[in-house]
Amino acid sequence: MAAPWLENLSESLGSSEPAVRLILSILIGYPFALIYRNLLFHQPATIIHLFHTFSGLALATFNFGSQIYHSAVCVLVQFLMLRLMGRTVTAILSSFSFQMLYLLSGYYFTATEEYDIKWTMPHCVLTLKLIGLAFDYYDGGKEPAELSTQQKSDALPSVPSLLEVLGFSYFYGGFLVGPQFTLRSYQKLVAGELSDCPGKPPNSVLPAVKRFSLGFLFLVLFAIFSPHFQESYFLTDEYDTRPFWFRCIFILMWAKIMLYKYVTCWLIAEGVCILTGLGYNGVRDGEPQWDACANMKVWLFETTPLFGGTIASFNINTNAWAARHVFKRLKFLGNKTLSHVSTLLFLTIWHGLHSGYLMCFSLEYIIITVERQYQALVRDSPLLTNLANGPLFPLLYVIQQFVHWLFMGYALVPFCIFTYDKWLKVYFSVYFCGHVFYLVAFLIVPYLRKALVPKKERSPLKQD
Repeated sequence: MAAPWLENLSESLGSSEPAVRLILSILIGYPFALIYRNLLFHQPATIIHLFHTFSGLALATFNFGSQIYHSAVCVLVQFLMLRLMGRTVTAILSSFSFQMLYLLSGYYFTATEEYDIKWTMPHCVLTLKLIGLAFDYYDGGKEPAELSTQQKSDALPSVPSLLEVLGFSYFYGGFLVGPQFTLRSYQKLVAGELSDCPGKPPNSVLPAVKRFSLGFLFLVLFAIFSPHFQESYFLTDEYDTRPFWFRCIFILMWAKIMLYKYVTCWLIAEGVCILTGLGYNGVRDGEPQWDACANMKVWLFETTPLFGGTIASFNINTNAWAARHVFKRLKFLGNKTLSHVSTLLFLTIWHGLHSGYLMCFSLEYIIITVERQYQALVRDSPLLTNLANGPLFPLLYVIQQFVHWLFMGYALVPFCIFTYDKWLKVYFSVYFCGHVFYLVAFLIVPYLRKALVPKKERSPLKQD
C-alpha cells in the first residue's frame, strides 16, 4: 500500500504515484553519492560493492516491491553463465537469449495499452548491462590485436566476482533509467581511479550541480506544459474535428514536451554519476571532462534541424551500446544496410512487443535514409550549396526545423500509444502525411540530382 505522504505528494503534483516514486529515487542518488564520496571513497572494494548493492536494492524495493526478484534472478544467472561457460560464443548466445527472453516475457505478462512504470522499465536497462557484460568478458580472452580500441578498454581480464556484478547491476546512478556503462568503468570507480585528483574524490560537485539544474529546468517545463499536450487527446472526437494544421501543430508540440520527461531523468541521473566520478572522461585541453555517462547533448538536441542530429543527441549511451554490441559485431554480414536494419530491429524488440515500436523504428530508418540522400544532394549541388550558405539560411533553417519536429512527432505517435488501432486512428486523422511526404521525397530525389547536380559530380547514392 502507498504511504499517505506519497499519495498526497502525487496528488498535489498532479502526477501518478509510480512517476513520483521514480523521480524521488533518482534524486536520492545524490545523497547516496555524497555518502560514497565522503565516507566510502577510501574503503575496501567489498564495502563499496555492498553499499552500491544494498542502496540500489532499496530503491528497487521502494519502486517495485517484491518484484525485485526478477532482476536478482537475471543477475545471478548471468554470473553463473560467466563462471560455468567461460569466454565462449556459447556463453554470449546463452546470455543474449536468456536475458532477452526474460525481458520479453516480462513485457508480455505485464502488458497494458498504456505506458506504465513497472519492473520491466529498469529491467530493460539491466538487460543491456548483462548482455554487454558477457561480450566484454568474451573479449577479455582475445588477443589485443583482434580488438578495437573501445573493446580493449572494455574487455575484462578476469571473471568478476558475484559482489562486483551485483554492485555493477544495482549501482544507484544507473539502475533505474540508465545510463549504460561497462563493468570496467565500474571497477575503475570502485578503485578510485575515476578522479581528476588521484587518490581523492573528484572535483565534480559543480559539474554535477550543473547537470542537475539543467534536468530540473526540463522537469519544470514538462510539469507546466505536459498537462496541455496529452497523447490521450489524439483519440478524442475533438481532435478529429480540429483543422488539419492544428492537428499537425499539436503533434509537433506534444512530441517536443513529451520528450522532456526522458531528458529530465537522464540529466538528473547523469548528475549522480558525475558526483561519484563515474562520469569522469579524462582531461582534454587541460580541463577534466565529465561526459562519460552523458545520455543527452542538450544544445544539439534543442538546435539541430536534422533527424540524425536528434538521434546523435538523445539516449546516447543506449545508441552507443547498440552500435558497439550489435551493429559492429554484425560486420561479418558485409552489408552496412543489413547491419543497420538488424540493429533497429533489435532496438524495436528491446523496447517492447507493441506494434507501435515497429512502426516508429521503421519510420526512423526511412526518414534517416531520405535525409542522408538530401544532405548528399545539397553537398553535390553548387546551386543548393550556395542557397544553404546564403542570406536565406535563417528562413531555410526555420522551415527545416519545422519539418524536423513535425515528422519527429509523427514517428513518435505509435511509440507512445502502442496499439495499431490507436496509432492508425491518429495517422488517418492527418492523412498519413509523414508517409506521403517521405515517399514522395524518396521518389523524386533521383530526378532532383539530374536537374541540380553537374554530370561530372554525380555519384550513386550510398547507404551508410
